[in-house]
Amino acid sequence: MNEFYLEVKQDSDSVRLDRYLSQELPNLSRSRIQQLIEQSHVQLNDNICTSKKIAVKVGDRISIKIPDAQPLELQPEDIPLDILYEDDSLLIINKSAGLVVHPAPGHQDGTLVNAILAHCPNLPGIGGVQRPGIVHRLDKDTTGAIAIAKTEHAHQHLQAQLKAKTARREYLGIIYGVPKTESGTINLPIGRHPVDRKKMSVVPVEQGGRTAVTHWKVKERFGNYTLMHFQLETGRTHQIRVHSTHIGHPIVGDPIYSSGRSVGVNLPGQALHAWRLTLEHPVSGEWIEVTASVPEEFTTLLEVLRRRVSHP
Repeated sequence: MNEFYLEVKQDSDSVRLDRYLSQELPNLSRSRIQQLIEQSHVQLNDNICTSKKIAVKVGDRISIKIPDAQPLELQPEDIPLDILYEDDSLLIINKSAGLVVHPAPGHQDGTLVNAILAHCPNLPGIGGVQRPGIVHRLDKDTTGAIAIAKTEHAHQHLQAQLKAKTARREYLGIIYGVPKTESGTINLPIGRHPVDRKKMSVVPVEQGGRTAVTHWKVKERFGNYTLMHFQLETGRTHQIRVHSTHIGHPIVGDPIYSSGRSVGVNLPGQALHAWRLTLEHPVSGEWIEVTASVPEEFTTLLEVLRRRVSHP
């Protein structure tokens, strides 16, 4: 257990307790601090304080105890990882198709989180639990670069970058059909499908949809198929898949949004790959750019489509 002692200075007079502590202890998230207050781990002038809203005064003495992180109730599993970048704060991997990122009903093991627990047995913890910080997710059958925070500070920093849209997420995808222009932007809100709860769809904001913006440009055309470059401005569930389908160009091989169409190549899922990830390192401030190699099935599909065009 770690313990910190603080004395309130003039410039922090009348600031809420949780806000004051988040200013003084930037490695802890606001929600984690509020959790510690509620769990009686904070003392104000030698008395336990469970109110996060109380205003601190000049001269107040505050102590905060941070319990050791509790083990996550998941089993580490020795699943091979294709590591693109790693240090004490950050891990970036090239996710394979079929690998579920986070445990959920029906997928309690064999996930990326189980693999990371085995790869990083001494995680310092996020939110009081020894767990990796999944900052953004990739669908089960979407391949490519995904960043994982190892510390609470890195988790906060990466989440803030995504919110501020400074982190850059670029994808490659193969779609059915040929867009009429070379580039464009799809700005349509996305929410849960009103009938099929396994699907997402374009849903008006007033009906629960959330803002979703996808930028795209054509990289290569082959007959009735197109290799696309996508850049995400937001990160909604199934965003690229839903937006592509909505404009009449679903992702090839998508089992949910383009079922019934065959391209003659055995794909593990949709032909969508998180190709490049650019972000600011949460500690050094340096920019990191990683490129995830395209999976073999994606490359095979491209070769088949190119051959069809050159030898119709």
